[in-house]
Amino acid sequence: MVHTGATNGVPHWPLIASLPPLYPEWLGDRSFGAVHGVRFPYVSGAMANGIATVRLVSEMARAGFLGFFGAAGLSVPRITQAVDELRSTLGDAPGWGCNLIHSPHEPDVEAATADLYIRAGVPRVSAAAYMALTLPIVRFALSGLTQSPDGPIHRTRHVFAKVSRPETARAFLAPAPASIVDALLASGQITAEEARLAAHVPVAEDLIVESDSGGHTDNRPLSALLPTLLALRDEIAAEQQYQRPIRLGAAGGIGTPSAAAAAFALGASFVLTGSVNQGCVESGLDQSGRHMLAEAGLADVIMAPAADMFEMGVEVQVLRRGTMFGVRAKKLYELYRGHASLDAIPAAERSKVEATMLRATFEQAWESTRAFWADRDPREIARADADPKHKMALVFRSYLGQSSRWAIAGTADRRADFQIWCGPAMGAFNRWTKGSFLQDPERRTVVQVARNIMEGAAVVTRAQQLRTCGVCVPPSSFDFRPRPLA
Repeated sequence: MVHTGATNGVPHWPLIASLPPLYPEWLGDRSFGAVHGVRFPYVSGAMANGIATVRLVSEMARAGFLGFFGAAGLSVPRITQAVDELRSTLGDAPGWGCNLIHSPHEPDVEAATADLYIRAGVPRVSAAAYMALTLPIVRFALSGLTQSPDGPIHRTRHVFAKVSRPETARAFLAPAPASIVDALLASGQITAEEARLAAHVPVAEDLIVESDSGGHTDNRPLSALLPTLLALRDEIAAEQQYQRPIRLGAAGGIGTPSAAAAAFALGASFVLTGSVNQGCVESGLDQSGRHMLAEAGLADVIMAPAADMFEMGVEVQVLRRGTMFGVRAKKLYELYRGHASLDAIPAAERSKVEATMLRATFEQAWESTRAFWADRDPREIARADADPKHKMALVFRSYLGQSSRWAIAGTADRRADFQIWCGPAMGAFNRWTKGSFLQDPERRTVVQVARNIMEGAAVVTRAQQLRTCGVCVPPSSFDFRPRPLA
């Protein structure tokens, strides 16, 4: 290219074209910020057992992001305490919500949690592990629906539905089934006006499309899953003639700016992170567990049986490096599948389980398990007394359930049994942050991580825009390095 003269030795280059500025706030769907009152299209996920702490959620909300408290696995009184703290800390500020997990074995807990959220004015729930709609999640979605005299429908509460299969997504994208709406109306849990409006809105207007992630996951690749569900969204929205926008966010594998930029390029309205937040100082995970996460590589994960859906064979993705939990949990499930009762397990296998996992005899383990369920749900004890296989499942589930709490508490003599939910994003994040200030786990804060990922995503997106315009962009333009942000 030939320049035309110079001023003080600086060439006058002809202007061929220009690109408008690009800011992190502009990525994704603008309606996300407008509806939820946040600055950035970025969500921190609801890591269970309080790992997504009140502090973590508060920090995210104050910085213009959206955060969900990790209520799954906690008692209703403990969730109540957290909700009270969040309301006290944040008031009516936007940018927060709580987890509502499908509990097929404890439907009363699910119903009580939904009731708490409605009474306490929780504005959003992250609906997790749902395979079908239940009365509690539909009740939350419909509660507070109103319509203006000029026609628009308004929502007081919002459901963020985590989905990884089209059939599950379809249930949340469609209006609530008439059978559920009628049951809620008949029991006085929703008003006649809310029941009427239910036919004109989807159960959820924000879907979290979960690909290969930590915790419950189908290990789907995002590049196949998100476009499929976007097409389904468009099909159902056209059929139902919805007047309000429906947003699909991307989760699973989001641990670097390039991953976030790729998700936005696929059409994601927002991105959600999980594993990387668990390694931050505000998370409920003990320091020892956070340091284990900081050492994880891309392949240092393994699938293991889930405590809440053990008998159904559902699995979660967990950290493998530095812990034996994944291998031991798989062994317990093999024994459960292969035997009718605890007494039927061969003596050699029994001795290994008692010595290495339960650290108690089967009889002792059952007594402690029995005491737990006597307080939580005595019906489980009656089932176990009538069904030896269910009794075995409860004993094995006690190990699975406690393993995550040992990681939260940092129980030193149980380090080999830590259950730490983790996806491949953690390894990618560690590789990206190597040599930067974020390599140190004690300097990882949720806001620093979020802002670096979002600013980096904007930089990577900008570089790609220039490349598609024919500009010769060097590879370094796609490698945003973490930097401390004010």
